[in-house]
Amino acid sequence: MAGSFAPRPTRTTVRGGHVAVPGVIPRPASGPGRVRTYTPDGPLDLGLVLGPLRRGPGDPTFRVTPDGSVWRSSRTPAGPGTLRVLARGTDVRGEAWGPGAEWLLDRLPELLGAADDPEAFTPRHRLVAVTRHRRPGLRLTRTGLVMESLIPSVLEQKVTTDEAYRAWRLLVRRFGEPAPGPAPGGMCVMPEPRTWALIPSWEWHRAGVDDKRASTVLRAVRVAARLEEAVRMEPPAARARLELVPGIGPWTSAEVVQRSHGAADEVTVGDVHLPGIVGWALAGDRDADDAEMLRLLEPYAGQRHRAARLILLSGRVPARRVPKMPVWDIGRL
Repeated sequence: MAGSFAPRPTRTTVRGGHVAVPGVIPRPASGPGRVRTYTPDGPLDLGLVLGPLRRGPGDPTFRVTPDGSVWRSSRTPAGPGTLRVLARGTDVRGEAWGPGAEWLLDRLPELLGAADDPEAFTPRHRLVAVTRHRRPGLRLTRTGLVMESLIPSVLEQKVTTDEAYRAWRLLVRRFGEPAPGPAPGGMCVMPEPRTWALIPSWEWHRAGVDDKRASTVLRAVRVAARLEEAVRMEPPAARARLELVPGIGPWTSAEVVQRSHGAADEVTVGDVHLPGIVGWALAGDRDADDAEMLRLLEPYAGQRHRAARLILLSGRVPARRVPKMPVWDIGRL
């Protein structure tokens, strides 16, 4: 993301942050769906675990309702599906609808961090240790899906958070399909690859997406099947495959595998804000670059993404010293 430093929640800060999930309010069961109950082996905070999958408060594929449910729509290998997740005491109840329901429920534990190992992390800084203590329910999600993280990540290249979220929201609502089952109003499943490929140029323009990002999405969806195969690879190999597509670089590939693989060590490089935030939190250096950030995170080798996420959750960011980056809407040109 291009722009000036800001102490407000940035794109990266939001991803490191916490989606507020209300306390459980009893509600009647809604429509027959396939159900699965999962009992995690430790504390689990749905807002922390699933929060990085939300692309802004208006994301049509993600919704949190007052009864404490987290709703997600996904385009799975079996077809579109809607998943409702609700924590009840020490158990988590998953309910799913649509052709992709069974696929979503089969992978519910991994979505909620079952493949993650928080105990493998050893804090090396007081700030990190305190944040970890205050956020015991943090686990790294693994969606098992590449394109649903890749396309919004491409839309977030070199623009402000608001611009990227607006583009994702408009395109999914315009070209997606209604989420199966009794999903909250306005929820959609993102378009299938062929639909993305057929979006007219003027619709990209209206959504505020420039030719470079639109072309990257088009190149990616043409090889969507090959990119989805990357979920069966180790994160470095998966990133290498993604980066074979022109327009997908280290920043984008890291953002994808953090979600698709639950990759604990794949730290984001090339971000405008993250190096300064890590540098400030660990060494008081607001001018740190990627090289300095990686040096500071070296004690967390194997867990650098988790360390960076905990730093973001700490809220320790340097004060703004230049004006906020202006927002440009190319759809109005």
